[in-house]
Amino acid sequence: MDNQRAPLFAIVGAVVLAVLLIVFLVLPEMGKVSKAKEDLAAAQAKEQTLTVQRNALEDTKANAAENRKIIEQAHQQIPPTADEGGLFLLINKAALDSGFPIVNMSPSTPTFDDATGLSTIVLQVSAVGTYSDVTAFTYRIETLPRAAKMTALSLSPSAAPSSTGISPTLTMTATIEAYTSDTSAGPGSEPGPTEAG
Repeated sequence: MDNQRAPLFAIVGAVVLAVLLIVFLVLPEMGKVSKAKEDLAAAQAKEQTLTVQRNALEDTKANAAENRKIIEQAHQQIPPTADEGGLFLLINKAALDSGFPIVNMSPSTPTFDDATGLSTIVLQVSAVGTYSDVTAFTYRIETLPRAAKMTALSLSPSAAPSSTGISPTLTMTATIEAYTSDTSAGPGSEPGPTEAG
């Protein structure tokens, strides 16, 4: 009877040994393979991200000179200081080039805007001239080397005679906004100079 059970014990022993081998040798290796696959997928995703970043950096490097020009142009259009004197000269020159002298120009205190990070200078301008003078002036304001826009414009007949005697004169009152990246300019800002550049 023992001879009959011996093959059965041998089979059971072989099965137990196979199960133990699977549990202690194969399953850990399968876990390592699974972990290695996860690590490989993560490394491939990271490689793709790094490739995209590298390509973006190479594009930025290739376009560096052009980007510097754009930044320089932005600094000219939105200067790092309020420079109200320079702004007055630009607007006065625009008026004179348009054919009429400015009668009155009064700036407001610069107002800082948290949303844009810029300070806005609002100017009230009034002058007397012809309709052609006014249209030339509005064009020159919109094309100043410094960013500015006309937010309001009103015209009314003027009692002053026209210099040419042909076109009637108008009194123009305009509201002009100009901008600066000087965050210390005006109410609501942190006082003190900001660094240019």
